[in-house]
Amino acid sequence: MLESGKYRLAKRMRLAARMIGFGIIGFGGTMLIGETIGEILQEGWTVITEATLTDPGVLLGIIGVVALAGYILSWWRERLAGILLVSTAAALGAHIGVFAGRNQILVWLVLGLPFLVAGVLFLYSWRLSREPR
Repeated sequence: MLESGKYRLAKRMRLAARMIGFGIIGFGGTMLIGETIGEILQEGWTVITEATLTDPGVLLGIIGVVALAGYILSWWRERLAGILLVSTAAALGAHIGVFAGRNQILVWLVLGLPFLVAGVLFLYSWRLSREPR
């Protein structure tokens, strides 16, 4: 493949990964905010004041922050962003496996697979841009 072809492919992969990433971050962020507001309206502020790091919602929030950090870093460090996003997909798989009831594979396909795809695209784009010319 020509050098310009590799460059265009890497550029398109980065763009696709960012579009997938920002879409799923927006969806997941909206879902987390809605769930938090619903719990606060139902149970009051004790939901927030008595939360521990082992609560499923808090763990999901931490995973979401790691994913957001990965997407922010994707503008400067593709490799690190790809590693963080693949890790996010794995963490979501573990979280879903422990805390979700039924249809775990379907839930991971909706929430975890986009992170995995975006992370792999970032890693492959980084690899293409680092190949010797």
